[in-house]
Amino acid sequence: MLRAVLLDLDGVLYVGDAAIAGAAGAVERLRASGPALRFVTNTTTHTRAATAAKLRRLGVQLDDDELVTPAALAVRHCLERGHRRVALVMHDEVKSDFAALEQADREVDAVIVGDLGAQFAFEPLNRAFRLIMDGAELVALQKNRYWLTPDGLSLDAGAFVAALEFASGRDALVVGKPSPVFFQTALATVGVAPADAVMVGDDVESDVGGAQRAGLRGVLVRTGKYREDRVRASGVVPDALVDSIADVPELLAGAAGCS
Repeated sequence: MLRAVLLDLDGVLYVGDAAIAGAAGAVERLRASGPALRFVTNTTTHTRAATAAKLRRLGVQLDDDELVTPAALAVRHCLERGHRRVALVMHDEVKSDFAALEQADREVDAVIVGDLGAQFAFEPLNRAFRLIMDGAELVALQKNRYWLTPDGLSLDAGAFVAALEFASGRDALVVGKPSPVFFQTALATVGVAPADAVMVGDDVESDVGGAQRAGLRGVLVRTGKYREDRVRASGVVPDALVDSIADVPELLAGAAGCS
């Protein structure tokens, strides 16, 4: 029985500042068909508020509590572990989502890595490396390999998280997709079991593979970062493959619980 649909953002609903054709209409059709919607993203370039505003600007209507981001999960993890003092490796704009934690650059409990884009360089990575070697936990908001920008494929934060893992010999705690906790948290907000939910994304590993390992079904779209060769090499078999988000309402219309 289909009771919830999780929708990735970048590459599924938009690329850069441009909406995917038919995205807003598809969201409205999904909403009208009955399942609860959650907009789930590994994006760490903008704050949660800015991401919600962008969706609305592109015609996608949502309530604030329908948007799930890794920043909130990282804060919750740190508070649960007693990590109050943290180093933030990410764009300054996003740091406001971590107001519940004390930001510092030495003697920290955790190093939280998000996206720095073109500012990823030796100096910030080396500072993070030294803090990790001094005992700080490495927390990654996400570990995506790459993403699609308006000018082409670009390295994502995962490449730099992997560098810190390699240098320090310590594995990062990943709070974003494909972490099972991410999917479980999103579904917990609507009280839906994984078997009754579908994840729609453009990343075969993070979106589809991660969702399937967490017990959801995974639908892969051929927009965004989709690459046929990458799908074959991943070993992940999507439950369904569609051209774009515009095809998802029809695909799911036959599922029990939808009309």
